[in-house]
Amino acid sequence: MLSRMLGLLINNLHLVEKLAESRPIRRAAQITAYAITKAQIVGQDTSKRVLQSETLRQVRQEAGKVPSDLGEINNRLRRVRNTFVDEVKEGWKEGSGRIKK
Repeated sequence: MLSRMLGLLINNLHLVEKLAESRPIRRAAQITAYAITKAQIVGQDTSKRVLQSETLRQVRQEAGKVPSDLGEINNRLRRVRNTFVDEVKEGWKEGSGRIKK
């Protein structure tokens, strides 16, 4: 019964136009557009940082080499891990600095 009533209301063109012109609906649309735009900007910034990442470069470089023994594999993984941890710490500090501003 409720779904039928909602269906009738949604299909009422005059009602939909009145709601679209109302201040709360317009404000909700503005907030939604702002949130989507902000998320896109953050996503672009993050993807740029990932592409410039030292860890990504190092993983690509290490993947191209053929290891001779397990000790060498262990050393490579340790270097990649250390680079990753350093970048996470740097990103954390940078993020904290942005929040404080």
